[in-house]
Amino acid sequence: FEAIEELAGRTLDGARVADIGAGTGIATGLLHARGAEVVAVEPGTGMAEQFRRTHPGIPIVRGDGNDLPLLTDSADLLTYAQSWHWTDPARAVPEACRVLRPGGALALWWNTYALDVDWIAAQVDRVAEHFKDYGAQAAVEVNGNGVRSALADPTGRLDFTHRVVRWSRHVPVDTHLANIGSHSLFLVAGEEHAGTFLTEQRRILLELFPDGIVEETYDVELLVALNA
Repeated sequence: FEAIEELAGRTLDGARVADIGAGTGIATGLLHARGAEVVAVEPGTGMAEQFRRTHPGIPIVRGDGNDLPLLTDSADLLTYAQSWHWTDPARAVPEACRVLRPGGALALWWNTYALDVDWIAAQVDRVAEHFKDYGAQAAVEVNGNGVRSALADPTGRLDFTHRVVRWSRHVPVDTHLANIGSHSLFLVAGEEHAGTFLTEQRRILLELFPDGIVEETYDVELLVALNA
């Protein structure tokens, strides 16, 4: 969030923010805690219901990034926390520019695996191999402002600045495996196929982290563009 403030040229405190594809409100709650006047936009019924239970004091409206239910020139900042890839940029970019006031900012970010960490890269490779029949692909590092910006906005209308923010956390092995197992790829493959992988992965992790605590390392890929 400090990087967003730096690149957007303003503080979050007091900013009018719309968090699009808010899900259960993880990012929305953090924006609110930093003083933003934030509204959530979420298309999914289940996600919206969970959001309301978790954040009863934050407004939420139903909608998506391709057709924002927001007034023109009404926001200082639009955020997409791991949700921009669900949009059609050809529609979402003009909508973002419409809703943002002149000088407002669009911020997109994704948590990505830190592939320069050996055990993480090896785990990603094993996932790709084990689930290749279910559409899994090997991870590809996307470096550089030009490449990432082109993926976010193929039209080139927005001038994104790219920033990578690294963070890490320590979690029990079972928490790490539960997080992996919640990914859609594992659910599609079925319990037996996924279970085989998770059992073997647990053995490998306990060899690497004999105390049962895994150090997970992530890179947040952040893109911020100002609205002309």
